[in-house]
Amino acid sequence: MAKVCQLTGKKTQVGNNVSHANNKTKRKFYPNLQTKRFYLQSEDAWVTLKVSAKAIRTINKKGFEAALIQAARKGTLSV
Repeated sequence: MAKVCQLTGKKTQVGNNVSHANNKTKRKFYPNLQTKRFYLQSEDAWVTLKVSAKAIRTINKKGFEAALIQAARKGTLSV
């Protein structure tokens, strides 16, 4: 499975390692993804998602269902 947050759409970015001699080599910046289970109260079911640490903070603040609705509006939801 790709390294993409299913809620926010965060994905791997590409950049450079820069040495002391200013040599540049390609590298990847991976998002901080965690596999986490959330309880969906309206469906009375557990949902397993691969989400970033930022998405977990958002869910803790707004609630799981509100975060799902917000992601669906933005078009970043990929479940």
